[in-house]
Amino acid sequence: MMSSILFVLLLSAGIWFFTKSVRRISRNIRLGRDLLINDRKGERWSQMIRVALGQSKMVSRPVAGFFHIIIYAGFIIINIEVLEIIIDGVFGTHRIFAQPLGSLYDFLIGSFEILAFLVILACVVFFARRSIIKLKRFTSPELDGFPNNDALIILGTEVLLMSLFLFMNASDQLLQQRGHEHYVVAGYFPVSSYLTPLLEGLSVSNLVAIERVCWWLHIAGILAFLNYVPFSKHFHIFLSFPNVWYSKLDSKGKFSNNETVTNEVRLMMDPAAAAPPSTDAPTPFGAKDVRDLTWKNLMDAYSCTECGRCTSSCPANITGKKLSPRKIMMDTRDRLEEVGRNLDLQGPEYDDGKSLLGGYISPEELWACTTCNACVEACPVNIDPLSIIVEMRRYMVMEQSSAPTELNGMFTKIENNGAPWQFSQADRMNWTSEG
Repeated sequence: MMSSILFVLLLSAGIWFFTKSVRRISRNIRLGRDLLINDRKGERWSQMIRVALGQSKMVSRPVAGFFHIIIYAGFIIINIEVLEIIIDGVFGTHRIFAQPLGSLYDFLIGSFEILAFLVILACVVFFARRSIIKLKRFTSPELDGFPNNDALIILGTEVLLMSLFLFMNASDQLLQQRGHEHYVVAGYFPVSSYLTPLLEGLSVSNLVAIERVCWWLHIAGILAFLNYVPFSKHFHIFLSFPNVWYSKLDSKGKFSNNETVTNEVRLMMDPAAAAPPSTDAPTPFGAKDVRDLTWKNLMDAYSCTECGRCTSSCPANITGKKLSPRKIMMDTRDRLEEVGRNLDLQGPEYDDGKSLLGGYISPEELWACTTCNACVEACPVNIDPLSIIVEMRRYMVMEQSSAPTELNGMFTKIENNGAPWQFSQADRMNWTSEG
């Protein structure tokens, strides 16, 4: 009875803290500008199933894609086993699904064990790629410190959780063989059977202690992992599905119009066709800080997996420019977290004098972008770094009149000549009358 009470308290605390973190992130995302996305729902569901559920963009790099799918499948499928642990913990039962499922239960436990072993193998491969082989996209400066440690913490946690699961089953299997009460004969153990020789010399009381300790550490580790994830890049586990659903369906080269500018053009071309002037305070052109971006931009930032596929595909980065699309997303998330903390501690009116543009992301990075959309195409969860880059460029040009000399010259020529060249429109056809 006491064990069940302790379990319920532990489970309730874990869920409460996780819910609190999710609400904080949801509040931060909603700090962005409104954006209505509810069109073409059939296409959106199809895209989500193909990209988020089906991992279609992951396999473009076969090695990483294969092992990531293993970990992804492990996370999804082994949750069935976690459901049984929760029920057993609440009601004080043991392997409650064994009797109603019969032989299917044996198949499931065997599948879970094989999957757990493959997850451990995948984590070892990812650790080697990151810390031994040191692939270039995992050694960028923006990953120094916590981002790199975060990845290693997650890999180590996954190995620990899967190992606890296997040792729990190994001790359980021996207790079943010895006919110990409470341990019903159930399950198929193709992997943990190889661990039983390590435990065979132990007494029944020691085996029970090992099984219980592994059981408690396994579920406590899952709850700890659950509450660590909102502070980690691995929150994409939860956000990748909605992020893909809300991602852009139009062609990647299509830019969004600024409604204020559009209305001014309509007014110039046909005063009757323009919308009536707004009495609201004018909104700034482009984006200087995270609140100037849309909520979808901010969801992109929280969905970033920091895998670096965007940066490794970026022609500007490849040729030595300062731009890294991954850093753009990480900086946006870091700044949003800072704004959220200020909101909690200082209130909505507090201004820390900082901004995303200049404080986190430099103009040099933004102007290095070629707007080729390689980063958008490469992202396995359809994140759009280019949208953030373009909005901050708009702010620099339209609010600060700050642009590279070459662009300022082009703007002047377009204004004066109607074209980006130095010739006036009247002179541009002179070549047709020559000789």
